[in-house]
Amino acid sequence: MSDIVTVYATFASEEEALRIARTLIEERLAACANLLAPCRSLYRWEGKIEDAAEHPALFKTAADKAQALITRLAELHSYDVPAAVVWPIGDAHPPYEQWVRDETASQTQR
Repeated sequence: MSDIVTVYATFASEEEALRIARTLIEERLAACANLLAPCRSLYRWEGKIEDAAEHPALFKTAADKAQALITRLAELHSYDVPAAVVWPIGDAHPPYEQWVRDETASQTQR
């Protein structure tokens, strides 16, 4: 099992996804973010079925940074209850895995 993970999240707009992705990368909580095409989300919220356009993103990070990334994402997010889930990565190209670890390491660890 790899020691890097992907964090999946959705956003209300492309601008919000971009702003939060930049912040998480600047703060070394994510090595990179893939902002995906808009999607249509159907979900129950406050007793009724919602149908909304959302903007998904995939964040790559070290496994030990995932909870900090989710906590910070939630602080920056416009939703009361943002979707943010960790997807484990079973295996990864070793140089890529190292790059993710390096990019999410604090400056003092480098």
